[in-house]
Order: sequence, then structure tokens, then C-alpha cells
Amino acid sequence: MEEKLELLKQEVLAGYQINMEEALWLSGQPLEELCPAADEIRQKFCGNQFDLCTIINGKSGKCTEDCKYCAQSSYYQTDVESYPLLGTDELLKQAEYNSQRGVPRYSIVTSGKKLSSREVGQVCESIKKIKESVDISVCVSFGLLGEADFRKVKEAGAVRVHNNLEASEGYFPSVCTTHTQQDKINSLKAARNAGLSVCSGGIMGLGERMEDRISLAMALRELEVGSVPLNMLNPIPGTPYEYNERLTEDDMCRIVAVFRFILPKAFIRLAGGRGLMEEKGRKCFQSGANAAITGDMLTTAGITIQQDLQMLEELGYQVVKNCT
Repeated sequence: MEEKLELLKQEVLAGYQINMEEALWLSGQPLEELCPAADEIRQKFCGNQFDLCTIINGKSGKCTEDCKYCAQSSYYQTDVESYPLLGTDELLKQAEYNSQRGVPRYSIVTSGKKLSSREVGQVCESIKKIKESVDISVCVSFGLLGEADFRKVKEAGAVRVHNNLEASEGYFPSVCTTHTQQDKINSLKAARNAGLSVCSGGIMGLGERMEDRISLAMALRELEVGSVPLNMLNPIPGTPYEYNERLTEDDMCRIVAVFRFILPKAFIRLAGGRGLMEEKGRKCFQSGANAAITGDMLTTAGITIQQDLQMLEELGYQVVKNCT
């Protein structure tokens, strides 16, 4: 078994793209062999570069979509705070706060299927002000916008668009019925056509199988996504997934390692749910992950920037700007 794992690793290091059967085999291998192999692939293609970002909940709650994991959906009774799109002063203040603490990337995330034209205009003015005042890369997660709106966002100074595929194509209809995964793919392609880089991943622990996770990774590979957030479901009371069993840090290490074999050059980003892990993702950062969201998440508490920077220094990573 060790020989087969070593052979697959060497093939990936040489440029080979593994298939579903090989990825499924990998997912069953002992972590003590799988994770170091994945980390070696990360080292070969990405070095010790680490992409660290922070997010702000720029518009919260009252979402028209029925995503079963989400506390912000209007379909479910949760304790999440609702408020309209934040103004420039608050968005700028948080950008300055994060930049001063050494975070090179700042993402504005909004609830809802997509921002209205008026809201796009408003937030573009905010992005312009941020870029005039703060040395930080601005990313956006504004839902299912089209190319024309994404061009406005790019002209304002944003560099990257985030939109998670969430799950495999086959499992997605079990997660959400008010839009399709193809809607998300179309929006990602529109963002890329507008000259923006894209960020897309999924949520682990929705009830999906390993095959679904691998299918998701391969779909992201086909789309040539360079930034891949992996969320670990935090079951929120009031949502349909509130009683889902939480994954463990070992579960996430296995997922990260398999994703690294499939996506050797990507920045694989630990995102929501990392705060639930006993070691806050440390073992995952030794299993192929090389990016993270730091600070508070959208509706749950995260990990402080200072804690993360200390851990990354101990692990030998270098937080860098302008990751693709």
C-alpha cells in the first residue's frame, strides 16, 4: 500500500491528474501516510506561501434562498442578526483593522441571491474608498451576479470573487432548491470573463459521501479554481442540518489531503468550522492546506488574527500578498 501511495504522489509531482478511482483509494489510506504525502505535494507546487484572508458580513439575514446549512436563510428560525448593506465607514474601518494586523486580503460577503443594481453601485463606492485608503486586496461574495456587474466591481478595485459550489453536482439539489449549481458556475465564469480571479469550494459534513467530496474537487479542477475554501459544517440550531454529526479534525485532514492530490497547485483554505477543531486546523496545515480565513466568520466566532499568525510562524509558513 505504501508503494502505491508513493507512486501516486510521484506521479502527481510530475504533473499527473488522478482520477476518481485513485482518489477514492487515497481516501482510505492511513492518515500518517496520506497527510505527509499531500503536504509534500503542497511544498512542491506552493512552497511555504500562505494565503490569509478575513471576511466581513456586509449584509446579513433575510436571504431568499433555502440552503439547508445557512443561519441567514429566511426559511429557518435562527438567532442570526439581520441588517442591510453596511455603509462605507464600517467597511473601511474593518479593512483598516485587518490590514494593521497583517492580513493581506479582505472579503465583503453579503446575504441573498444577489445584490441589486443599487446595492452594487453602493458597495462599489465603498470598495473604491477602501482601495484609496488601505493597502489590502479586496474580494467579494455578492451572489449570482452577471458579467456587467462584475466589471463594475473590478473597476472599483476588487480582485477576486467568491462563490462556493458547496457540494457535488449530484448532491447539490439535496442542499438547496432555490438555485442550481449551474447558476453558481455561470456566475463564476462571468466573474472570470470580467477579469476577476475566482474562489470556490464547499462545505463538508452535509451528509455527503466521500465520492461527493471528490466529485466536487474534480469539478473545481475542471474550472481551474485557484482558491478553494473548505468549510466544516457547524450545525446551526433552527436549520435542517442542526443535528448533523460534526466532522473531526482527522476527518478534515483526510479531506484536505485528498483535495491536495486532486488540486496540487491550489490554495486550499480552511474556512468556516475551523474554530470547532481542537487544534484550530494545525494538523490540516500539515496535510496540504495552505490558506485560511482568520478572525470572525459570518455568523459564528472564528480565531483571532494574532493566534493564527503565531501558529503559521511556528509551522514555517509565510503569509503573502497577491496570491492567485
